[in-house]
Amino acid sequence: QVQLVESGGGLVQPGGSLRLSCAASGSIAVIWTMGWYRQAPGKQRELVAAITSTGSPNYADSMKGRVTISRDNAKNTVYLQMRTLKPEDTAVYYCKVGILSSVYWGRGTQVTVSA
Repeated sequence: QVQLVESGGGLVQPGGSLRLSCAASGSIAVIWTMGWYRQAPGKQRELVAAITSTGSPNYADSMKGRVTISRDNAKNTVYLQMRTLKPEDTAVYYCKVGILSSVYWGRGTQVTVSA
């Protein structure tokens, strides 16, 4: 069994920054893809960023230039550095981890961007 725990969410002003962390624990073999998704009220869950086991990142077009995803394989942790946040970035951010053929989701961390 694998558990994902997200942290770092909170309330920030427009233009501010947040760094999200997701730590995986439990029965872990090889982590392939790690990523972040978000879901705002009334909207579908969407990709924010993903990163391969070798560190190759992919970003949603709406977030390019404002987010950086990184990972620490030794710590089984993925990070999402967000900058220049906008009110429309308000959502629950979920960590997603692919381990072998299985996919695991965290419970999410709330990010609220408001003045």
